[in-house]
Amino acid sequence: MTPDDRAPAPKAINAVEGDPPQFYNRHVFVCTNERPPAHPRGCCAAKGSAELRDYMKKRAKELDLKNVRINNAGCMERCELGPSLVIYPEGVWYSPKTRDDIDEILATHMVGGGRVKRLMLKPGDDPPPVGKKA
Repeated sequence: MTPDDRAPAPKAINAVEGDPPQFYNRHVFVCTNERPPAHPRGCCAAKGSAELRDYMKKRAKELDLKNVRINNAGCMERCELGPSLVIYPEGVWYSPKTRDDIDEILATHMVGGGRVKRLMLKPGDDPPPVGKKA
């Protein structure tokens, strides 16, 4: 794909005059960090994040979403609340657990421009105490 094939991307939230245009309209980072099985914080990989990322990439392609990139990410420090993903430029965090959750994020956020409030991770969300499930 060449720059001529792309719809214009929106300005970044904190754009400064003279910044180049964004390369992607939306950039999704999915944590696929893996820790040892007994680690007290757990990890997104053990919660199926790689499979959810693969499914999200496949569905985004099927939906013909333009100028969207879905990537792996290392640890994003929300291990206990994962699997975690964040969508930029908005900076909205989600914790999808199922393919249906991914479909809802794609339809509501990526296509419709809304938010899936029940899946959102917000500043101040606390992880469950070590050894307890969310």
